[in-house]
Amino acid sequence: MSDEREFRLRLERIDGYEFETTFDMEGVKLLILDEPKPLGKARGPNAARLLGAAVGNCLSASLLFCLEKFRVGVKSISTEVIGTIKRLERGRMRIARLDVEISIATEGDEPKRIGKCLSKFEDYCVVTGSIREGINVQVSVKDIEEKELLYRSEPTAELV
Repeated sequence: MSDEREFRLRLERIDGYEFETTFDMEGVKLLILDEPKPLGKARGPNAARLLGAAVGNCLSASLLFCLEKFRVGVKSISTEVIGTIKRLERGRMRIARLDVEISIATEGDEPKRIGKCLSKFEDYCVVTGSIREGINVQVSVKDIEEKELLYRSEPTAELV
């Protein structure tokens, strides 16, 4: 039995750099993505912000899951992500760093059970773990009218 699962999403250009994103989840509303000004109109988050949100959400959910598993009452949890984008030597902009700060308020004084979670929750975050180890991204471009493949990226190493 394979422990591999897929997910799908679709992006359709609306106007300029604005894209409508739909997910393969029933009842989930579409999401508008756009680049900040002056390139786009900032009508939604861009890809870098979504990546930051994905990391922040995954870490928060992972910590919350662990705390609940160890029966730590969580009154509140909030997360702030600060992303740093910088230009590399080749002149390309990249996300150089994501600083994630999770703030929790728990019920009672349970430092031993909280400590067990703090030592392991990061390792269970699918998104953060994937980014840290590298994600195999395969890219292809096709001509929709000619139904012709125009480009396919070179294979990269698979995660083990």
